[in-house]
Amino acid sequence: MEFILIIIVIIVLIGFVLLYWRAGRNGVDLTPLMNKMDTLRDSQERTDRSVRDEIARSRAETQTSSQQERTELAAALKSFGDTVQQSIAQIARMQNDQFESFSRQMSLLTATSEKKMEDIRLVIDEKLKQIQEDNTCQLDRMRETVDEKLQSTLEKRLGESFRQVSERLELVHQGLGDMRNLAAGVGDLKKVLTNVKARGTWGEVQLGALLEEILSPEQYLKNVRISENGSDFVEFAIRLPGQGDSPADSVLIPVDAKFPVEDYHRLLEAQERADAAAADEAVRQLEASIKKAARDISQKYIMPPKTTDFGIMFLPSEGLYAEVIRRTALVAQLQRQFHVVVTGPTTFAAFLNSLQMGFRTLAIQKHSGEIWKVLGEVKTAFSRFGDTLDAVRKKLEQAASSVDDAQKKTRTLSNKLKAVEAAPGETPLVEILPDDKTPAGLNDH
Repeated sequence: MEFILIIIVIIVLIGFVLLYWRAGRNGVDLTPLMNKMDTLRDSQERTDRSVRDEIARSRAETQTSSQQERTELAAALKSFGDTVQQSIAQIARMQNDQFESFSRQMSLLTATSEKKMEDIRLVIDEKLKQIQEDNTCQLDRMRETVDEKLQSTLEKRLGESFRQVSERLELVHQGLGDMRNLAAGVGDLKKVLTNVKARGTWGEVQLGALLEEILSPEQYLKNVRISENGSDFVEFAIRLPGQGDSPADSVLIPVDAKFPVEDYHRLLEAQERADAAAADEAVRQLEASIKKAARDISQKYIMPPKTTDFGIMFLPSEGLYAEVIRRTALVAQLQRQFHVVVTGPTTFAAFLNSLQMGFRTLAIQKHSGEIWKVLGEVKTAFSRFGDTLDAVRKKLEQAASSVDDAQKKTRTLSNKLKAVEAAPGETPLVEILPDDKTPAGLNDH
């Protein structure tokens, strides 16, 4: 406020100075104005003094009021602090009292629990003692019963066991006799297999059994002479259909059974003895035997176009076949150099099954023309049958129409008979019915 008044006074002074300067330039008498300015200056000084006094009083009052408020606030804070301290002390006393009461209750509860646990322990000990005594008595009785039953059961089981052992020993004795007979048979079989001719016959029999089981008799041949000028006969030859239907147009697959069992047995014995040198020698001899057999098949039985450009070597033992097929280089050489495919009983049966499926497919293709011809005839006959059905349908419609006419005439005759049989005084049926519901035929008479 004081700053604003000072600014106003300065502005007024500046205004008076400007007026005084203009008046001096214009030659105007400024004495009255100066007097007014003096008067105004005095008034301004008085105003300043009064303002300063007022400000001083305001400061004194403000300071006094602030001091009083600080005194009151300090007294209030002190009173509040005393009240809070008293409340905290009271709460602490109450908590202490509650803790002491809780401690007494816990002590009492602990003592009571200990007493009850002691009573329970005594009762449990007594019960356990009684249970132990009862269990001991029951176990003694059970032991006596079990001993008696075990004794009787043991005697019975021992008797049955001795009887079964006697029977088994008798069966073992009989089995030993059978084993002796079997050993004699195995010796005979070994003698047969050591004979090259008999061994070849056995492989030929096994090969013939597979062919007979899978193929039909006209699909393979036995003891076929491939070359007309030669004297070598292949054991079996599978007939593949040719360009024509004549048997002479068929192509043959030569199949020959080989069984170099001595080399194979030497290999097995060397492997059982873990003799690497003997095993390598046996393998070399086995490969040489297989190559020789493949060369014989290639030179004697593979003669295109009468035969295929490959032949089949049948090994009647799965173990021998696995031993040969395990050597991929040998198998590749047989196929590449001699055009011979090595098969065992299982693989040869699978080969025959695939050929059988091919034969069936070829037969279906050959008969497809006949099937289409039969289907054409069936189609013509079916169209004629459709015409016949249309004629039958027309006849049936005519018959149904005739039956409907007969039913209408029957109803007409029945209504006439009822009208004739009506008693005197009764209304005839013709008069009862309306005109549009009169049965057909009644209005004609």
